[in-house]
Formats: sequence, structure tokens, C-alpha cells
Amino acid sequence: MINLKEKRRRRQRGITLIELLVVLSILALISALVVVNVLPERDRAAARKAKIDLGSIENALDQYRLDMFNYPTTEQGLQALVTAPPGDARTDQYRPGGYLRALPVDPWGKPYQYRQPGEHGAIDIFSLGADGEPGGEGVNADIVNWSQES
Repeated sequence: MINLKEKRRRRQRGITLIELLVVLSILALISALVVVNVLPERDRAAARKAKIDLGSIENALDQYRLDMFNYPTTEQGLQALVTAPPGDARTDQYRPGGYLRALPVDPWGKPYQYRQPGEHGAIDIFSLGADGEPGGEGVNADIVNWSQES
């Protein structure tokens, strides 16, 4: 027969409601701290990725210019880095396989913008940021190849 001490021990094996609430409160606090610290880093990472992409595109455009003696026109666009532009007189100079395997899109899923001649240099390459509109601040700021600050 089970004695009284064993019955008490069996009842005390579970956790109380207060202990459960304390643990859930601690987990909620830790989750809040993680979210507050991680979300801004995600935005900074997106901007860094866009800057790296712009550098890669700019390098590919420079290689294109070395082979073809000029940058692709605005009408030809960045697609000229993947496939030879139709009707170009120097298609025999075009690098086999192109200058990029595929055109990257910005971290917000939109294509990078390209102008030649550029308003800020020989070529302008830029992303309009998260909102897809010119200008903006923070995550909505434009990422451009003509400024070291953006």
C-alpha cells in the first residue's frame, strides 16, 4: 500500500500555474529583445546586399565596355550583360556566356535601374529602395552607384 508521503510526492511532481506563467513571461521578454535587435539588422543587410550587387553590375559593365568599346545604351539596358544586344555592330566582340549569368534583382524584388549616359557619371545604376519610389530615408532610401554615402 502506498503511504501518505508517496502520495504527496506524486502530487508535487507537476509544475504550478505560477511557475508556468513565470517561464512564459521570461520567454516573451527574450523574444521581444531578439525581435527589437534583429529587425533593424535585416534592413541594414538588405542595403549592403544592394551595394554589393551594384558593384558587381558596375564591374560587369566595365568589362562590357572594354570588349564592346562603349556601355550598353539605356534602351539595351542591363540585359545586354546577359545576352548580346540584337543589331549591335560588334557582336563578334561580345564575351561568350555574357558578363553576368543572370540579372540580380534588388533585395526588395525589383530590377535595378540603369541609365547611360547617367545624370551623375558615365552610367547610373540604382535601386529605389523598399518603397520603389525615388528618394526616401532609412529602408526606403535609394541605393546608388554614384555616392559612397548611400
